[in-house]
Amino acid sequence: MKLPSLLVTGALALTIFAGLAQADTSSTSQPVPYHYGMPLHIAKVTSMTEQPSQDCKVVTADMKFIDTAGKPENVSYLKLSDACNFNN
Repeated sequence: MKLPSLLVTGALALTIFAGLAQADTSSTSQPVPYHYGMPLHIAKVTSMTEQPSQDCKVVTADMKFIDTAGKPENVSYLKLSDACNFNN
């Protein structure tokens, strides 16, 4: 009698944790385009990504960071691709 109730409780707990993980949409928000002079107040950068490119060209990059208030932010900006580092 204890085993079935334990299994049901475990299944419910896993369902709750899965729901909480899917409910956190703050980190998957659309990036805000950066404009010159925009204050960022970066406390910690969590990730930086860009579109892969074999050519030296301008690409859109995304930077995810935690601001000084502890809120996650996502900013997109334009930069030269990493392929430009090797074209001397």
